[in-house]
Amino acid sequence: MAEHRNGNAKPSDGKASGAASPYAINLDNFTKRLKTLYSHWKEHSSDLWGSSDALAIATPPASDDLRYLKSSALNIWLLGYEFPETIMVFMKKQIHFLCSQKKASLLEVVRKSAKEAVGVEVVMHVKAKSDDGTGLMDAIFRAVRANSSSHDTPVVGHIGREAPEGKLLEMWTEKLKNADFQLSDITNGFSDLFAVKDSTELTNVKKAAFLTSSVMKHFVVPKLEKVIDEEKKVSHSSLMDDTEKAILEPARVKVKLKAENVDICYPPIFQSGGEFDLRPSASSNDENLYYDSTSVIICAIGSRYNSYCSNVARTFLIDANATQSKAYEVLLKAHEAAIGALKPGNKVSAAYQAALAVVEKDAPELVSNLTKSAGTGIGLEFRESGLNLNAKNDRVLKPGMVFNVSLGFQNLQTDTNNPKTQKFSVLLADSVIVGEKGPEVVTSISSKAVKDVAYSFNEDDDEEEEERPKVKPEANGGEAVSSKATLRSDNQEMSKEELRRQHQAELARQKNEETARRLAGGGSGAGDNRGAVKATGDLIAYKNVNDLPPPKELMIQVDQKNEAILLPIYGSMVPFHVATVKSVSSQQDTNRTCYIRIIFNVPGTPFSPHDSNSMKFQGSIYLKEVSFRSKDPRHISEVVQLIKTLRRQVASRESERAERATLVTQEKLQIAGTRFKPIRLSDLWIRPSFGGRGRKLTGSLESHTNGFRYSTSRPDERVDIMYGNIKHAFFQPAEKEMITLLHFHLHNHIMVGNKKTKDVQFFVEVMDVVQTLGGGKRSAYDPDEIEEEQRERDRKNKINMDFQNFVNRVNDLWGQPQFKGLDLEFDQPLRELGFHGVPHKASAFIVPTSSCLVELIETPFLVITLSEIEIVNLERVGLGQKNFDMTIVFKDFKRDVLRIDSIPSTSLDGIKEWLDTTDLKYYESRLNLNWRPILKTITEDPEKFIEDGGWEFLNLEVSDSDSENSQESDQGYEPSDVQSDTGSEEEDDDSESLVESEDDDEEDSEEDSEEEQGKTWEELEREASNADREKGDESDSEEERKRRKMKAFGKARVPEKRSTRGSLPKRPKLR
Repeated sequence: MAEHRNGNAKPSDGKASGAASPYAINLDNFTKRLKTLYSHWKEHSSDLWGSSDALAIATPPASDDLRYLKSSALNIWLLGYEFPETIMVFMKKQIHFLCSQKKASLLEVVRKSAKEAVGVEVVMHVKAKSDDGTGLMDAIFRAVRANSSSHDTPVVGHIGREAPEGKLLEMWTEKLKNADFQLSDITNGFSDLFAVKDSTELTNVKKAAFLTSSVMKHFVVPKLEKVIDEEKKVSHSSLMDDTEKAILEPARVKVKLKAENVDICYPPIFQSGGEFDLRPSASSNDENLYYDSTSVIICAIGSRYNSYCSNVARTFLIDANATQSKAYEVLLKAHEAAIGALKPGNKVSAAYQAALAVVEKDAPELVSNLTKSAGTGIGLEFRESGLNLNAKNDRVLKPGMVFNVSLGFQNLQTDTNNPKTQKFSVLLADSVIVGEKGPEVVTSISSKAVKDVAYSFNEDDDEEEEERPKVKPEANGGEAVSSKATLRSDNQEMSKEELRRQHQAELARQKNEETARRLAGGGSGAGDNRGAVKATGDLIAYKNVNDLPPPKELMIQVDQKNEAILLPIYGSMVPFHVATVKSVSSQQDTNRTCYIRIIFNVPGTPFSPHDSNSMKFQGSIYLKEVSFRSKDPRHISEVVQLIKTLRRQVASRESERAERATLVTQEKLQIAGTRFKPIRLSDLWIRPSFGGRGRKLTGSLESHTNGFRYSTSRPDERVDIMYGNIKHAFFQPAEKEMITLLHFHLHNHIMVGNKKTKDVQFFVEVMDVVQTLGGGKRSAYDPDEIEEEQRERDRKNKINMDFQNFVNRVNDLWGQPQFKGLDLEFDQPLRELGFHGVPHKASAFIVPTSSCLVELIETPFLVITLSEIEIVNLERVGLGQKNFDMTIVFKDFKRDVLRIDSIPSTSLDGIKEWLDTTDLKYYESRLNLNWRPILKTITEDPEKFIEDGGWEFLNLEVSDSDSENSQESDQGYEPSDVQSDTGSEEEDDDSESLVESEDDDEEDSEEDSEEEQGKTWEELEREASNADREKGDESDSEEERKRRKMKAFGKARVPEKRSTRGSLPKRPKLR
């Protein structure tokens, strides 16, 4: 992380430099920003650039320290990376670079762009390791004199406030001072140059701000609440360490940013207990967090994305008294006034003056405690010089400027008996972008409202018990956000399960309200496509009689060219299109006489396809079947084979044509020009694979202007995937799997070969699946074995890094403004949250990502978007089962539920925790439910569903022995066809009950006495069967059966009081 901390931006792919360099300078950015630099230099030469003839910038060696340097900022702004120990000298007609061979080779690509952009020539001075660089420096000085407009003493601009580090820079500084040059400090020029950010820079700032505010909202605030709630002793420094880890691992706070592009701006600051320092240079000490009554906690955190900074600071009040409350409320008002003054055209000083005016009006006694500045400019540097929000700065605000608006009251006093709370400070900070119409607070998701930062405890004189009020964070995106009420006392601590239960109760309320709104609006989802009529073209074998082939003899003929069968009927050859044939068969009797039987598709017969032709000619007379006898068995078998082959080919073609007819028309791929080489990944396999009988070939995936193209060496094997059609993109490196893969889940189907699919995957096998047969066991110390394992590891690492490089470069491409609306970024599965289960037919390892639940190794693939899930029902939970099932109900009630079977019970807690943290409501039931009639009942009568408590009929915590009112409410969920004797889908499935368990008789047959556990299974089964026969007449009434069905449906579990005897656990049927 050291390389990143000192501003050495890592390459966007995160790879270390190797033989094939992963660094790639963005020439578009370079060209645009070089023009900006030269035009700014020309326009402000005298006032900001000191009338310099040359600009000399020397970048120091890499360091582990957090530091912000103008030289590093220029490197990153212009070239995208920091080049340590590199000297750049900009002149009117030349740019000189003094650096190592490796850096020079990277910088070679800018020669052409620099010439085209501003007409300057790039000159490289390559310094060998053994060379001290003096000769090269003299050459640069000669060039400065030659290019100088003032021939006597050329003016060289340099960054005067940066002390030289390392031998090279010390030598350069010494020679520069001793040379016959006039030196001018150009710090102000760079400050003004960096002040206004372009769209790419603003995107980076917004991403950094989103991460910072997400860490504050989703990590820091819950962490502080938990520490205070459980009365833990935690030091400021340990909170600092934990928060830094949360920033460096964005996935922990559900932020989809790559960790390699993220860093901290400064170590997070936590302060409490009367010792406060409001400067960003403050540090968290080793004292414990102090949260007694009237205490104040200040937290400030800053993060960087692609080296661009953001900052947020919040003050939390515990049982605040009147003085503390007033100070915070005045500060909040002043802070908002300062932000409101950041409008284009205003002076920079307007922000501080607006804040000061509020304090003078509302609390004049606090003016002396107000910080002397309302913040600073922020960007590649945490504090941009020249953009200090103080009362004297007369610079004019422009759209694109970014500020860290930080305001506070320091060293305030309050009357308390506790010395640790008598002295306090308050601080607020937000990152703000100056927009065309006004300021945009990009850290606003972290609330600073009084109700969200002030915590109060109700103290009882008799009992030392305090109850924590609900803390309601601001709703984000218009959706209600859960609030967790917690109780703290001397004898009680909230367990994780209880907290989860409280959160789930709140989610249940929200989910029922959301479902009610959606059902009221008729938004249960798209229509059902089951039973759709398959349209085919008109079946025409011959357009007229003259096209028929001349009859050779009256025998059955197969015309493959026209896809027809010619049958001899009453002395004439009658053609039939092969698509009208339903089946063809032949048989031979004992006299060597062969029979061929051809059955045709006829409208009205069961299972016949309803194509457009049969619907068009409903009144026509159809030939249903025809048989022929022949003495030539060889000819008959040949005809049968030809008809079957031709029929299969035509059916396949028509099926593909029908599938293509339903495809959504995609935009055309725009190939990247020759100037911009497309991002490329080679030697990939594709799933689903192309058809055909030939040998499968690997291909290359290329990223173009508006989509990907995958192609092999065969011209017909090509797939285009438009960026606009990508719903989710995944990158899964090989860890315990044999493949590294990229997976695209699409909005609309596309054709891969002749297959219609919404999931396209590109992968490479990281090692050959080869097992040596024969021979004894090899030694663990066998050099060949060790070398082979090392080769496999190296190959796996190289493939993973190649994929990571491709993914990072594509992510950077998707970060450009034209793709912002698509919200695309490669997601990576979180293996530590994964679990085993059976989503289709085979067991697989299912893994959550930040937005989906996926299984990308086994086919068919599983990709479930979390935002499309209504609820999750965990079935067969308890009853001593070794595994359970997960049923996912989608918001579109006309879509079938998805079942993941046979999940090990050891994964139950982890799945519950994951569902809870992703704000998904889950229920538990002891049996499998038959969901189709349940969803049908809900869509038919949504009002009744809502009246009866919505999804709460799945709640296991409701007692089995409910009152009649509860049973009456359950009747609302009984499908209309429960008692129907007519054939239905449910009856076809042999499942009248809405609970998918064994029949009642089979359930009862499982019961037996606990005292007779020593008996064999056969004896237990016999006795249970006899007992069932004896009690069968008593419990088989219509009323009793109806009651059992309703109860199973309403409670989704086995009744507790079925019999005085115990019951042997038996696994219910799986669907």
